[in-house]
Amino acid sequence: MLPHRRPVSNSCAGDPAAVLLREMKPNRITLCVALLALLALFALLLPCAGILAGDARKDDILCEWKDVERIVAVGDVHGDFDQFEKALRAAKVIDKKNKWIAGKTHLVQIGDVPDRGPDTRKAMDLLMQLEDQAKEAGGRVHAIIGNHEAMVMTGDLRYTHRGEIESFGGREETIKAYSPKGKYGKWILTHNAVIKINDILFVHGGISPRYAKKPLAEINRAVRTELAAGMKGSNTTIADPGGPLWYRGLAMNQKGDLDALADPALEFHKVKRIVIGHTPTRGNIEAKNGGKVIEIDVGMCRHYGGPAACLLIEKGEFFDVRPDARHKLEVK
Repeated sequence: MLPHRRPVSNSCAGDPAAVLLREMKPNRITLCVALLALLALFALLLPCAGILAGDARKDDILCEWKDVERIVAVGDVHGDFDQFEKALRAAKVIDKKNKWIAGKTHLVQIGDVPDRGPDTRKAMDLLMQLEDQAKEAGGRVHAIIGNHEAMVMTGDLRYTHRGEIESFGGREETIKAYSPKGKYGKWILTHNAVIKINDILFVHGGISPRYAKKPLAEINRAVRTELAAGMKGSNTTIADPGGPLWYRGLAMNQKGDLDALADPALEFHKVKRIVIGHTPTRGNIEAKNGGKVIEIDVGMCRHYGGPAACLLIEKGEFFDVRPDARHKLEVK
């Protein structure tokens, strides 16, 4: 017979603190669940952290450039390929074979390539071609989205020239080509409505005081999102009379009134000038209020009968350039 042994007592059994610690000790399943919950929360908060830090969204397209030495800006083309070609050659952007010869120049087409003329497709094809050639040379092509790009992308062909429709093979084919999945609609969606190069904003219609303090990326994102969704109506950015595609306030006002309209955007975006198209001038590149606003829609297409003129910015100087002349603009 084995000797009787007293049971070993748990010295901690009567210790309240030890009991509490034992009960609080998590098992492996609980630990895994907690870890997964923390990872899920981190994944949710990560995008917010990026926004707070000022990071660009994946669907944003670069819209600001610095230290650009030479800029050529061409106004509304409206389907007139011949005039567009002449303006580009006058500014030494292309050669006789329409090849890029402008090196690191940034070419800005201020919007409204479509409508009113028969050769929109040729003009867009040339811009597509020049985009690739410019990048290879260290330059850049910026095809700004104007109100007529927005119109054709949303199926509004009221101003579309019969020759343009025929070039696509008919009305339905035209609508398809300009749709978000079509060749030209898809291309338009790779561009911006407003950009900043050095200390200058480039926009088709203008920046009204209501849009003045909106970040450029936010405006551009709204325009592309609405176009991709085929949105319509005056409550959209792309159809808003005071929006960047349609606003005429900077073109229609002078002196003190113009200062009041332009200054909010100039101050918020830390720029000296805004270059606009949309509203035809009397045939000249016009610098208003010391160059705070520069209008470059000279009505170059046959519909308006204006010259093949464009804006050249080089070494801090501004010029009205055309095939037979070059005139320096008075800017402060």
